[in-house]
Amino acid sequence: MTPRSRHLLHEIVEAYIHTGEPVASRAVAGNQRLSGASIRNIMADLDEQGYLSQPHTSAGRVPTEKAFRSYVESLSLRRLAAAEIERLRFEFGRLDTVEERVERTSRMLTEMTHGVGIAAAIPKASPALDRIELIALPDRRVLMVVVTRDHQVRNRVVGLEEPVSSAELDSIRNYINHNFTGWSLEDVRTELAERLHHASATYDAILRKLTVLYAKGLLDLPAAPEVHMEGASNLVGIDLHLTKEKLRELFRTLEEKKRVLELLDRFLENPAGGIGVHVGLGELHPSMGELSLIGLPVTLAGGISAVIAVLGPMRMNYVRVMSAVQHVGQAFRDA
Repeated sequence: MTPRSRHLLHEIVEAYIHTGEPVASRAVAGNQRLSGASIRNIMADLDEQGYLSQPHTSAGRVPTEKAFRSYVESLSLRRLAAAEIERLRFEFGRLDTVEERVERTSRMLTEMTHGVGIAAAIPKASPALDRIELIALPDRRVLMVVVTRDHQVRNRVVGLEEPVSSAELDSIRNYINHNFTGWSLEDVRTELAERLHHASATYDAILRKLTVLYAKGLLDLPAAPEVHMEGASNLVGIDLHLTKEKLRELFRTLEEKKRVLELLDRFLENPAGGIGVHVGLGELHPSMGELSLIGLPVTLAGGISAVIAVLGPMRMNYVRVMSAVQHVGQAFRDA
């Protein structure tokens, strides 16, 4: 494209984002130093090159995925006000766990963009242990809490054959925390299994009960991704040219954590902090052909890989959404 054609194309894309209607030559004539005939000729050329389509003979043109990609490449990010950035950091600073931050991130993105806010944290297979907590519950049950250095928190309630006192649980907790804080969970499990194997269970009641808790999965921390999505209902009021059945398919797709992770996975190959835009998602699912995804990979403390993203219509406000993703991602990382 010539610079003149590119400029006109981007004017057409912005007009379509604003109205959602096919764009006629007269709709962009006021912003161009060109005659109506020249504009129509350029639009015809852009049509032939695959940047525009014409739904009806007498209608204006609609930008294609190719046109939106060209438009996105021309954009620069808008800086948020310093007060807004500080507010984002304050919001995250009040949250202690990765799970809380993931949930808050998706909600922030939805509030700022009116799209579908998505956030996921993909933990390391064996993070470092920070501490454990053991709490006695009624009916010979114990709440086992494992906290890792990368702010993951996992808990599990288990039932025991024998009663265990709070004092015994405190002794077990102190033994684990004193000996293994800072170790990777995999190394803790290996070393603890070795120690318990050589210990005399009949000799030490505490070790015997530690053996029971260990067998109940005391230090088993599943490395499942933490995924949260907010604002899917925002897609209902958008004309995505879908039948009711296709719209239901879209929502069923978004309800599957595996599908959402497939969406976000395309950003994990980007360098951390590098924002990416995918226009048109039809290859992932036919119902997503008129949607775009803007995402950012982030590396958190402790080596956790995270991705935050906004899913919205192809004719979303890209400048606003890209800026929101960039700044929320920065606050999420720095918290």
